[in-house]
Amino acid sequence: MASKSLERLRNAGDRQTLSLTHYGRKSGRPYEVTIWYLVDKDGLYLVSANAARSWVRNVKVRPAISLRVGNEVFNGNVRSITDKQERDKVNDLTMRKYWYVAPMLRMGQFLMSMGMMRDNTAAFEVILADE
Repeated sequence: MASKSLERLRNAGDRQTLSLTHYGRKSGRPYEVTIWYLVDKDGLYLVSANAARSWVRNVKVRPAISLRVGNEVFNGNVRSITDKQERDKVNDLTMRKYWYVAPMLRMGQFLMSMGMMRDNTAAFEVILADE
């Protein structure tokens, strides 16, 4: 059974982006960034094509986050996705939702598989707090 927060998130609509509040890994100060997100029957996922981005490095150290989708606010924690099957699932969700960048994503995957490009992507599952 889906959490109440996940149901509220689904009811907020399928938008392209959300606002993520994350906390500085050294300072602890809050920062806000607009990013892509994915929702399916199993949960909520955040992705980045650049693992060196500040928000990615911050949530790895301080996993507590807040999200805003439309007028709805959600709190939770992130978990890095490292399992290949989970990463493949998130990649498939990304290609379906953001279909207009799928050719570029496929090219990146091909170059990584050939050893011509390093995998610098990041994916996280968000564990929503149940209100």
